[in-house]
Amino acid sequence: MKKLLLILLTLSTIQMAYPQQESAFGDGEWFKFKMSYSGFLKAGNATLTVKDSKLNNKDVYHVVGKGWTTGMIKWFFKVKDRYESYFDKQTIKPYKFVRNIDEGGHTKDIEIEFDQKNNKAHVNDKKHKKKTIIDTKPNIQDMVSTYYYLRNNIDIRTLKVGDEFKVDMFFDEETYGFKLQYLGEETISTDFGKIEALKFRPYVMAGRVFKEEESLTLWVSKDKNKVPLRIKADLAVGSLRADLEAFKGLKHPFKIVVEN
Repeated sequence: MKKLLLILLTLSTIQMAYPQQESAFGDGEWFKFKMSYSGFLKAGNATLTVKDSKLNNKDVYHVVGKGWTTGMIKWFFKVKDRYESYFDKQTIKPYKFVRNIDEGGHTKDIEIEFDQKNNKAHVNDKKHKKKTIIDTKPNIQDMVSTYYYLRNNIDIRTLKVGDEFKVDMFFDEETYGFKLQYLGEETISTDFGKIEALKFRPYVMAGRVFKEEESLTLWVSKDKNKVPLRIKADLAVGSLRADLEAFKGLKHPFKIVVEN
């Protein structure tokens, strides 16, 4: 269960070179997700919050992602994770990333400052009191900013079944490659009613955070918000799922085909 929030935030990572569209999100947006194991055992919750902010005199969005275990699960394996990203309002390029986690006693406290001009990542591992500077690829994303980059740049009007997209994401001290394949449209049942969704299959191309053989599926709303409705990971035994449970502050109308 220790990858609950990590799965939620990273499975949505694709990068497209489409022209800039109307922003899909803004200040005050908030999501809450419920996590379940094999569809019935509650495993935890996660939230994503967007706020206007400033960083080094630059206008940025400050996004905070939190994840924690609940119910019986937390008595066996307690998770309390916090992820933060400060990224440019126009380009969605990240300037700063924070990862502060406690997963069953395994802790990390890392801050990363991105020098997008010189393609460098200044990594401050606070737990081990270690600072390093690592070369990055141009237009590198962090695990939080990539999701918001997706929402602002994917053009749902041009999607075709089988389309594949790639992104480079810097995480801790490494760059990870991801590939995402578009599977088509599907109307799914949610807590809010039936909603038209776009279905994707993410593949981990490199790295050790996720295993490539894991079968992952992502559904996002087919509207201007591109809200993550459901994420499912089929495991060797059972499945892990995140479903949108509550939201507020959406920038565009949230389309429901049939209400509950």
